[in-house]
Amino acid sequence: MIAKARLRYLKTSPQKVRLVVDQIRNRGVEDALSLLRHQKRAVARDLEKLLRSAVANASFGEQRVDPDFLYISRAFVDAGPTQKRMRHRAMGRVFQILKRSSHVTLELDTRGKGKSSGTSESA
Repeated sequence: MIAKARLRYLKTSPQKVRLVVDQIRNRGVEDALSLLRHQKRAVARDLEKLLRSAVANASFGEQRVDPDFLYISRAFVDAGPTQKRMRHRAMGRVFQILKRSSHVTLELDTRGKGKSSGTSESA
């Protein structure tokens, strides 16, 4: 992992966010940014901002990696706290409204010549 960025308390349900995150996982940064820029879903704007933050963390961190070689190695969405609201209905009834939130984490890594996924080198 070269860089990591987290977006916490996003006011969108995790189910809606996962639909977009699943599309950008294991893609190159430029490809993912292009996909998010042309996505219809509103949450894509927040994810684009998060991805740009992760790239900035990689560019100006300790290792100073060129953004052209980065890809999204891990991307996952966790459920955040749920706000509970009440909606009054007929005949004295009350229905509960759940306003869900989510936490998004993106991790970037480099695609190198010597790296291979799932195999270990023995010397």
